[in-house]
Parts: sequence; structure tokens; C-alpha cells
Amino acid sequence: MHPLDNVIWQALTTRQTHFAEICGEARWFLRDITLLSAFREPTDEGYDSLAELAGPGGTAALFLDEPYRSRPGWELLAGPPLLQMIFESGSLPASVSADSTILELGKQDSPEMVDLATITRPGPFGTRTHELGTYLGIRREGKLVAMAGERLKVPGHTEVSAVCTHPKHTGHGYAGVLMTEVMRRIIARGETPFLHTREDNPRAIELYQRLGFRTRLRGHLALLRRNQSGIAL
Repeated sequence: MHPLDNVIWQALTTRQTHFAEICGEARWFLRDITLLSAFREPTDEGYDSLAELAGPGGTAALFLDEPYRSRPGWELLAGPPLLQMIFESGSLPASVSADSTILELGKQDSPEMVDLATITRPGPFGTRTHELGTYLGIRREGKLVAMAGERLKVPGHTEVSAVCTHPKHTGHGYAGVLMTEVMRRIIARGETPFLHTREDNPRAIELYQRLGFRTRLRGHLALLRRNQSGIAL
């Protein structure tokens, strides 16, 4: 199996096991880190194990190879097509100044990071997501207006994630500058950057292609909620 196949499961069974909660054939990240969840295989046993983790009303975000098929006791909240892209350029593009200082973000910045992610919706983001790796940001007039960082980590690869810019501050190249610096640090460790993006986000995909990413596979995000009763509706 390639390290990027069933990548959430592989992260939670290799480099990020210390962030995992485990039940049978399912694992998920601690809930204040991210909603990302996985099972060994999308079988009845896998979904049953995930249901034990979730409990009534619990929410899980899965990466699936195929569109989600209805399962008893689960409600599909969102299921957009997803692209997994991997950096294959071999060299980073020349960094372009964003006319702002790049800052490392941490625990003290978490409330602002969550607020920015809530506005821009780059994907599941929690109060402790910043613990997954390096997160960088740009401030204007003291306010966090753009960020990017690291999320999933598997052998030889680290995911670039939470790439977002406040709607009032787009058009300045912040996303490209921050991504390039995050990628530079990943490559310096001898690892390969990769990322996930919705297939219906052409503007983001164009940026990622300019930075040297190409599509490795197509899949689907499934944001699921366990029914309060735990039975099919």
C-alpha cells in the first residue's frame, strides 16, 4: 500500500498514533484536534467500530475512494468530491514577498485560527489542530488574515492544510507565500508535501498546480453524523 492510500488510517497507525482514539477497526483524531476519522476498510465492521467511537450524535469526517453509500444509523451531512494532490515539481517556485512578515502560530493564536477557519472553511479545524505541525500566518493591523500549516503525517510525506485567507484580504498572494514556506520546511526534512482539496474549487487547484502539485487520486469526503438513536432513519 502506498503511504497516501487510506491516508487518515495510515497517519493514525504510524506517525500520529499519539493523537488517536481507537475502537476495533476504526480510529479517529482527538475531537479537539480535528474530525478526521478512518477505518481499515469501509466494511460493516469498520462502520460499526466507528459508531462505537462516535456514540449518539457524534460526527466523523472520512476520506472514501467511492461516494458514500447510506448506512443504518448515519446521516450524511456533506459528501463533496475530493482530490489528493502530491508535489512532484522537484523544486519550489521562487518565493514572492507578501509585503507582510510570516509568523509561526501556536496555542496563543488558536482562537483566531479557529475563527479564520470558521469563516473560510478550509476543512475540519479544532482548538488543538495547531499541534499537528508547523502553522504559519500573516497578520494585518494585528489581525490574523491568512494561514497555512501541516496536518496529516505518514512515512515520508506531510500534508499541507488549512490554507485560507480572510475574504477581505484576498488578492495579495498570501496563500502562495505561506504554502511555499510550509513546503520548504517539509522538503528540508526529506519529506514530500501533499494536500487535499475539493474538486469544485478551481481557483485553489490552479494555485496548487502552479506550486508543483499534480492530482494523485480522486475520492470523496464524507461528513457523517451518528443518529441520536443509533438506528436508521
